[in-house]
Amino acid sequence: MGKQRLLFVDDELNIRNTLPLILQKHDFEVKSAATVPEALDLINKEPFDILISDLNIGYPGDGFTVVSAMRRVQPAAITFILTGYPEFESALEAIRNQVDDYLTKPADIPSLVATLERKLETRRLQRSITVKRAPAFLLDNLDQILHRWLRKIRETPELTKVSLSPKERLDSVPEIIAGACSLVVRGKSFLDESTAAHGTEHGKSRRRQGYSADMIRVEIRLLQQVIGQFLQENLLELDTRTLIVDIMIVSDLIGAASERSLRSFNSQFQAA
Repeated sequence: MGKQRLLFVDDELNIRNTLPLILQKHDFEVKSAATVPEALDLINKEPFDILISDLNIGYPGDGFTVVSAMRRVQPAAITFILTGYPEFESALEAIRNQVDDYLTKPADIPSLVATLERKLETRRLQRSITVKRAPAFLLDNLDQILHRWLRKIRETPELTKVSLSPKERLDSVPEIIAGACSLVVRGKSFLDESTAAHGTEHGKSRRRQGYSADMIRVEIRLLQQVIGQFLQENLLELDTRTLIVDIMIVSDLIGAASERSLRSFNSQFQAA
């Protein structure tokens, strides 16, 4: 692997002459800029893996101007702000919201190099993950989702007052989730006969098992919470381009199957 290319921006001549030389000895290829216009020109002309910019570079612009340009032109680059005033918590909070990390002056070289290498390794790991659409990811992890859902149910007194085995509790829920996710993967946004039928059978089973309609609503709400939390915990593995739409459609399909369950439950109740 080639050297990591680093852009260093600082208007102080002394630090601009010393820090890049030190970083070069640690196997970084460094380009320096003294002003915001110089930095912007380099960002538009050359590729970089890392940006380290002093916060107070001077007019025109500041370190945030350089960070913003790097994020727009080279979004894969890791960005750092260099500041001599770490004690100002509000300033640090603003920095954290706009850059990957901040560094303090005077720079502790071993700590600085370790931070750069750690951030680069994290970025490499993120790039190595193959992202999936949310429905496909849910299908691959269906057992884990069902396990979490059963645990949630065991923690909900309203549901545990009906004593069921895990197999009885699951009933048609795996088929409902799998059906909804498979439909979205195939580009469908409405229930097919199979998934609708699983919803209908689920309502009939819950009636025989002694559930109430409210209990069905509670277990479905818990299921949607588990799915949402599971996706949130694994965002790096998800295709964010389709994430929101996919989640909405999956949720709608599970909700539609649940409505089938409730209608079936109520018809069984009225017949009884």
